[in-house]
Amino acid sequence: MSHNHSTPRFPDHQEKIILMGNPNVGKSVIFNYLTGRYVTVSNYPGTTVELTHGKLLGDSSTLVLDTPGINNFIPSSEDEVVTRNILLESPDARVIQVGDSRNLDRTLLLSLQLKEMGIPFILCLNMSDEARERGIHIDEDKLSEILQVPVVKTVAIQHIGLQKLIPKLAEASTNNFSGIEYSPVISEGCKKVSSLIESDQPFRESLSLMILASDLSLNDWVHEHLSKNDIDELNDALREAETNLQTSVGNAITSERMRKARTLVSKVITREKAEESSFFTRLGEWSQHRFGGLAIGAVVLYLIYQFVGVFGAGILVDFFENTIFGNWLTPLVTSIVDTLLPFQFAHDLLVGDYGLLSMALSYSIAIVLPIVGTFFLAFGILEDSGYLPRLAVMMNKLFRMMGLNGKAVLPMVLGLGCDTMATMTTRILDSRKERLIVMLLLALGVPCSAQLGVILGMLAALSPAMTFLWVGCIVLVIFAVGFLSSKIISGKGSDFVLELPPMRLPKLSNIGVKTLARIEWYLREAVPLFFLGTFVLFILDKLTLLSVIERGVSPIVVGFLGLPIKATEAFLIGFLRRDYGAAGLYNLFNDQIQSGSIAMETQIQIVVSMITITLFMPCIANFFVIIKEQGIKVAMAISLFILPFSILVAGFINYLLRWLLL
Repeated sequence: MSHNHSTPRFPDHQEKIILMGNPNVGKSVIFNYLTGRYVTVSNYPGTTVELTHGKLLGDSSTLVLDTPGINNFIPSSEDEVVTRNILLESPDARVIQVGDSRNLDRTLLLSLQLKEMGIPFILCLNMSDEARERGIHIDEDKLSEILQVPVVKTVAIQHIGLQKLIPKLAEASTNNFSGIEYSPVISEGCKKVSSLIESDQPFRESLSLMILASDLSLNDWVHEHLSKNDIDELNDALREAETNLQTSVGNAITSERMRKARTLVSKVITREKAEESSFFTRLGEWSQHRFGGLAIGAVVLYLIYQFVGVFGAGILVDFFENTIFGNWLTPLVTSIVDTLLPFQFAHDLLVGDYGLLSMALSYSIAIVLPIVGTFFLAFGILEDSGYLPRLAVMMNKLFRMMGLNGKAVLPMVLGLGCDTMATMTTRILDSRKERLIVMLLLALGVPCSAQLGVILGMLAALSPAMTFLWVGCIVLVIFAVGFLSSKIISGKGSDFVLELPPMRLPKLSNIGVKTLARIEWYLREAVPLFFLGTFVLFILDKLTLLSVIERGVSPIVVGFLGLPIKATEAFLIGFLRRDYGAAGLYNLFNDQIQSGSIAMETQIQIVVSMITITLFMPCIANFFVIIKEQGIKVAMAISLFILPFSILVAGFINYLLRWLLL
């Protein structure tokens, strides 16, 4: 998958197909079907909201755009603003609205707003198999007749019905239907606002309703297109509507739209006795049970530990490091370098102790790649199965202790893939307080996939008690810091509302595409940083600065943390990437790990080093994303807190273990 993080430029003349719908309805699966794997990811101008776009398979002149999930065209989040704006900016585009067959009223709330805008669209009722299992039968022909849009039932994950989408899209039209009859107050207010807008403005009536609803995201548009006198008249109309309704106009508009949607649902839906619950349906229910959910979570964690920590970090790393690199690749490369470049400097730069090929390549490919590859595969299975949102439900009460709700679990779990991307997803949280707390916790104690894989690989060689100690320490720190942060950071939390996708048997092709895309990201984004980090160490070593730094921090690293002085190199490079620091620590203790017999002194050092690098500074990429999201002051404050805090916690554990075990 090709990724290009730049500002999108969509030519006005290019034909566009826009995928839109509520969150978690299968848009991405349909997008992949329509475009294939070769897509581009860009930021919407002026935001950190990422958009995925690609060319339609079989028609390179047509652009397909996958938009963030939206629940209402009166937006409540930046993601919803972006989706709404894309529709407003694309009056000639055609739209595929993807809806959840199990929640037709929520789907039709968006359909009604698309009809009001006069946008040609088709309605894709996805997850129709799940609806059928629940005894929900939708008369798509009748719904199509009422809405005057083509309606297609699909099961996206199985590619059922998807082949009908593009042919049906040709039938989409801007035909109006007997839409929503708003109350006199709203109708009159809309007329007043509409009279202030130029008659040739696309989506004039819809814009009027959005403005009447006091949509703050349209303030810039209002001041750009209306005069001061017009704005005064507009404000008068808004105040009059609010006074007469005795509630917010936005709520009133949404309520009337929802009432219309439910009326439509009653006309096209029949309910029968639900089919006997499938195994995965029951599994989804058990995963939310107070005790069953804990048991399932424990099993999931154990399986991940075995697959990533034992198989990935043990068997695969041993094969790549010792067989592929140790016995074959490294001797061959060393021989070639010494033959073609018979200079000591070239030897040291390429295949020396800090060589770009001997160290950077072996670290990134032989040690880290097998670990992150197995983790990406495991994470893809959890994603595709629908388990992650259920984990959020399970953790809701616990997260309330930190001033958060279960929705915060999603960026935290995504942080196990990549803290940088997870930090960007904190936008799904409804308050600034929640976003700040989660950003802090991600930077502090949530290891990314590469780092976690290496950590699991090291801990797998220790006693189970040491593994539990690491897990317990990190979990305790996260919740303690989260709890204290919720008391210190001002602001309010938000309610927990999350739509659960169905539990399914993961589809191999989906998992394969996701895993390959993430491995490609790792090779493109992370591996170059391994080379950069190695080069920094090489320069420091040649300038004899490495030994100076080691002596300077020796009281902390050796005295307070009880670690070998060579651990300093791993921590130095950990400023660049924490996973690279973890890989350096893995290499430092590799001989003892491979021996199969690890002394208690070394076990303590491994645990202390893993706690230190887990609670270490955010990587450079994450640091810059925090700046982008919340500003330089927040990023600096987080970093200045984390560095001494991580050392203090690890030092305490070092002294505690030595007192108890030695």
